[in-house]
Amino acid sequence: MNPEQTRAIVSICLLAAFADKHKDDREREHIRRVAESLSADSGVDLMKLYQDVLLGRVKLDDAAAALDTPELRQLAFEMAVGVCDADGVHNADETAFLDRLRIALGLDAAGAASYTRQADEIASLALEPAAPARSGATVPPAAAAGGAARTANVSGAELDKMILNAAILNGALELLPQSLASMAIIPLQTRLVYRVGKAHGYELDRGHITDFLATVGVGLTSQYVEQFGRKLIGGLLGKMMGKTGRAIGSAATGSAFSFASTWALGHVAKRYYAGGRSLSGDALKSSFSGLVGEARGLQQRYMPEIEQRARTLDVGKLMQELRA
Repeated sequence: MNPEQTRAIVSICLLAAFADKHKDDREREHIRRVAESLSADSGVDLMKLYQDVLLGRVKLDDAAAALDTPELRQLAFEMAVGVCDADGVHNADETAFLDRLRIALGLDAAGAASYTRQADEIASLALEPAAPARSGATVPPAAAAGGAARTANVSGAELDKMILNAAILNGALELLPQSLASMAIIPLQTRLVYRVGKAHGYELDRGHITDFLATVGVGLTSQYVEQFGRKLIGGLLGKMMGKTGRAIGSAATGSAFSFASTWALGHVAKRYYAGGRSLSGDALKSSFSGLVGEARGLQQRYMPEIEQRARTLDVGKLMQELRA
């Protein structure tokens, strides 16, 4: 994959990220920081590309035209679907964008629709199997201050094990070549926060959890863009295209990122809900940042388990189990 093709795919992903005209300022800032970080790591000026997209200087048809193989065009479409579905099944604006992209890329309508349906199933995974529908306004974390401390209905050791298992699973998913595997990471993180909250007596809805993640500094769309960007810049996606085998070892950076962010989210949620949701936004951010650093040290210890999980992981079977 040459630099022009890399820029074209990143452009399409950024266009997908902003296809939802209702993206809040925190998510836009998260995406900006991702572009800045990836620019520093890759030597490619993605910050300029980010600014060009925001200012409307990047045209979808031009980016699509730079992708001259079926594999690259399919890859660009799959990544765009993942970006649009990162914060839930794509809305009307995002659906219109994906339709324009499919036409610009010259992709088969039936094949694109099939992939999109699979992605939507992942994006809409229930927070808990057979969980009752929730209604009413959500309660942002920063507004829920002053609650009494709560004791979980399971032991601390059981919660720690649940969090570790989720981190290992997400680290393993990042090692797999299928784009649908990476898409499953965010819904699994959302489900983890839900389960930690429920263990402390809170019935959370998706809106609350999304706001919680944004408060600690994890944007849903930006996290997917970063996961994808690190694979692309590292050359991993180019090696994976057209292959169904494992690529263990090639995606160590992405796996470490997913393991660390999942482990830190689980533990900051544990502190937050055990404390009666009394931590401020700044305290949540600081706590999450420190936990990410701690998790990066742990990741090497658990890398053999992550690799073993990846070798035996069937994404299709996993999705069936999560929907059961």
